[in-house]
Amino acid sequence: MRNKKEFSTEIAGKKLTIEVSELAEQANAAVLAKYGETVILATAVMGRRDVDMDYMPLKVDYEERFYAAGKIIGSRYVRREGKASEEAVLAGRLVDRTIRPLFDDRMRRDIQVVVTVLQIDEENDPEFVGLLGASTALLISDIPWNGPVAGVRVAQWADGYKINPDNSYVTANPPIFDAFVSGSKDRINMIELGGLDAQEKDVVAGFKMAQESINQLIDFEENIRKEIGKEKAVVNLAEPDPEIKAAVEAFIAGKLEAAVYHPSKMEQQSEIGKLKTALNLHLKETFEDQGKKVNWKAADFLFEDAINQLIHKNILEQERRPDGRKLDELRALDAEVGLFSRTHGSALFRRGNTQALAVTTLAAPGAEQLIETMETQGKRRFLLHYNFPPFSVGEVGNFRGPGRREIGHGNLARKSLERLIPTKEEFPYTIRVVSEIMSSNGSSSQATICAAALSMMDAGVPLKKLAAGVAMGLMMSDVDHYKVLTDIQGPEDHHGDMDLKVAGTVDGVTGMQMDVKVDGLTIEILEKAFQQTRRARLEILKVLTATLPEPRKELSPFVPAIQQLKIPAEKIGLLIGPGGKTINGLIEKYGLSGIDVDEDGSVFVSGTDHAKVAAAAAEIAGFTKEFKVGEIVEGNIVKILEFGAIMDLGGGKDGMIHVSELKDGFVKNVEDVVKLGDFVRAKIISVEEGGGKIRLSIKQLAE
Repeated sequence: MRNKKEFSTEIAGKKLTIEVSELAEQANAAVLAKYGETVILATAVMGRRDVDMDYMPLKVDYEERFYAAGKIIGSRYVRREGKASEEAVLAGRLVDRTIRPLFDDRMRRDIQVVVTVLQIDEENDPEFVGLLGASTALLISDIPWNGPVAGVRVAQWADGYKINPDNSYVTANPPIFDAFVSGSKDRINMIELGGLDAQEKDVVAGFKMAQESINQLIDFEENIRKEIGKEKAVVNLAEPDPEIKAAVEAFIAGKLEAAVYHPSKMEQQSEIGKLKTALNLHLKETFEDQGKKVNWKAADFLFEDAINQLIHKNILEQERRPDGRKLDELRALDAEVGLFSRTHGSALFRRGNTQALAVTTLAAPGAEQLIETMETQGKRRFLLHYNFPPFSVGEVGNFRGPGRREIGHGNLARKSLERLIPTKEEFPYTIRVVSEIMSSNGSSSQATICAAALSMMDAGVPLKKLAAGVAMGLMMSDVDHYKVLTDIQGPEDHHGDMDLKVAGTVDGVTGMQMDVKVDGLTIEILEKAFQQTRRARLEILKVLTATLPEPRKELSPFVPAIQQLKIPAEKIGLLIGPGGKTINGLIEKYGLSGIDVDEDGSVFVSGTDHAKVAAAAAEIAGFTKEFKVGEIVEGNIVKILEFGAIMDLGGGKDGMIHVSELKDGFVKNVEDVVKLGDFVRAKIISVEEGGGKIRLSIKQLAE
């Protein structure tokens, strides 16, 4: 029997429990966190010695376990967890982005936080529990950290807000916005939001409600720390050699500003590079040539820190930005569409030195992405992928699979646009957009949103509205002395205190993401940032609208034709046939790309030849049609019998017109009324149960 201590509270009407025991006892700290029926294990471990790095080496891992959902999934030949899913990467980023700003960045110990999902239920997201568990583990450990933190999910509907709403309720009732908000006591430091035309003032109201719940959770964690928290370890903090620091400061004095302040990123990088090369030569001559070793990583840090201080000082005191813009001024904007003749849709969006090229591909419903993870199982028909090649920042690098950055930026762009995508009934295509970042100088994810929206409209996707995104920055000395920056670029992103990305339409917000490098922001700072965001977004939308005011009316000739029809659900088996014989026969007969069938009887026939697609759809409609008594039908007479005639109803079905139903009065010879090949109209007078024999009448047409 494990010795354990349990701590409980209630959040959003559900019990939350933190359990500490001998479980994972070799970690610096470990906790089990439970919410509803969702259970996670959070561990925190710190290395025993300093490492030779020029940054604080924190690693956060979010580990999915299929058993947590009672599933055996994965490759048929490797039935175990493999590479982290995109959902796991995003959950890990959520924890990382919340806890990282509260570490002293001068620490040089390896630190790893691992969140392992042990059990999940259908209603409660493990991200909420995972973040709280990670924070509690760090808080009660001996690892130096300035927490605690916590986060909650908040969503808005027409009748109000809910904290940590059940997943089933959100699915059945799409909210105006759905956000995860985290931070410390009275401070917000991380936001993830998706929605449809959410109003900034309503978003702020939701954040205020979330902050109240966060504060409650912070108090809960502090009580745990007081009872079982360990004394924090004393670790070395990286401090530069005073002589090296003095030499760096003396050499760059009067030179740094001229190197940093340029309207062009390339010119700025060139001048900064020249100054840094000259500095390194000076340090070598001053110290290494005299027999004293130079810590070059520390020297690089001092140089970057000097740039950081310069940019902060000039913005806070003079409102002077590196490229000369006003605080609320956008960089030069430009957009074009239809760049390529054979792709289905394309657009290039430029904002200053940032360029996003988006290409849209349309395909049949069968091209939907199958999603099978610990939490979800289903299909995704709107895909947005983001690529960040090394040449986009003038570097040499390797091309590998998408990393955390690519996954995170792509997810933000997809989330910001997915509520604007037409339904499958309105537009039956699977939609894939790929954003290739051609050049980056800040805010490439928001440039992706602009380019992707235009690219889809160029492809003929009937978006509900155009959307645009912009990134806001912050320079702050304290909560009462700060400046909000519109449309941040490289140095302002790298050295700034906030990266707030907001996307939306003319009517409201559709997506949002925020990270900070300080302890957190007040609601008042966020309100001011939102005000600037809306003005900038509307200005960008004017440029996008002028480029392409509405979706193309016609699709590219290279887009596959799709014809949609609905058959009775009980006829799906008839369409598929034994072993797929019928459906595969139709695909081969008409040279189709495919026939996709949904469980509700929706059928999507696709192919490159429009006429053959229409013919195949007509045949499917014919042989799956349910005929009803009283219905008027048309067709050719295909057979003459002594007692009547057989009429072709299409789709391999026919109906019998008895001689007595050919016309009023006695008919001696069937061919006196109808002949082989005649095209006639008739009324259905009976249908055998199960869709069997059909009896028709010509004479009853007039009745």
